[in-house]
Amino acid sequence: MNSSGFTFRRVREDMIENLLDMGIRDFRVLDAMSQVPRHLFIEEALWSRAYENRSWSIQHGQTISQPYIVARMTELLISHTNSRGKIFENILELGSGCGYQSAVLSFFSEKVDAIERIKPLVEEAKKNLSNLSIDNVFFKHGDGYQDWKKNIKYDGILCAAAPRVYPDDLVSALKPNAKLVIPVGGKDQKLNVISVNEKNEINEEKFDDVSFVPMLPGISEDGNELWKIKLDTL
Repeated sequence: MNSSGFTFRRVREDMIENLLDMGIRDFRVLDAMSQVPRHLFIEEALWSRAYENRSWSIQHGQTISQPYIVARMTELLISHTNSRGKIFENILELGSGCGYQSAVLSFFSEKVDAIERIKPLVEEAKKNLSNLSIDNVFFKHGDGYQDWKKNIKYDGILCAAAPRVYPDDLVSALKPNAKLVIPVGGKDQKLNVISVNEKNEINEEKFDDVSFVPMLPGISEDGNELWKIKLDTL
């Protein structure tokens, strides 16, 4: 309960009921979503509406995704597993924003490498997760097209920005049978899931219609400048 006397328990339970009604079935995802206090990732003036199924503006032209999208992408990322707890060794997240999706992913992996191109958002995400005592997410200010670790393979990759086509380098960074969950497209976007089997065969599936910010190359130091943008990738 906050200083105004508003309690979040009921509205958080309502959010879980709404996610069930919208088709989220993985109890592991629902459990994680129920434990992450979404209101702490947005402005206090919006706390009473934090658990509605809608996105909210945060900083620098970015948004926090609606609960359904966070749950759906997480569900797709782990759908080939059935164990509980931290089922992965490492996950890569691109476009971590304020850290809400990162917090949900922290329930499923020993380590989450999270990359965000806008520096102030990196600092905000670090603060948000520190306040929640989440210590297995490692944020980096970097370019989502190239600034992840190239010497390891990931158990899963989740991207919260939309390229026109998915980068082949991300597929190459997957362990066998791991999944890349990524929105793809321009004005019209689809949530794509790409995986590679032991024979190095690529499988691509398309799911929900979505609307994400474009995946831009380069970095921004202050949220107002876009550095090293390659127009041919937009």
